[in-house]
Amino acid sequence: MLELTVLTVPDCPNEAVLRERLTQALTGRPAVSITHHLIGNEADAARLEMHGSPTLLINGVDVFAPPNTPASLSCRLYHDETGPTGGAPSVTALREALRHDAG
Repeated sequence: MLELTVLTVPDCPNEAVLRERLTQALTGRPAVSITHHLIGNEADAARLEMHGSPTLLINGVDVFAPPNTPASLSCRLYHDETGPTGGAPSVTALREALRHDAG
């Protein structure tokens, strides 16, 4: 079963964008667990490996963060092969990441 964790700061303007795109990417996928955590301090961001808000962990890994990305409470911007996708990965990028992690 895929375990997804969404990490956000309070009032993150991009949380709704991630939720909407994630809902689209998960259409037709069985057995997915989604947990949401509000992160309010740098210590929790570091402990949970949050690399900006929102962060999506797939089975505990932030597959969208470049190596050695520091923990952060800042707003996060995502990019794919076509350029910027705003405050969340594109539906296509999410589907690819979910497919890759599902094996």
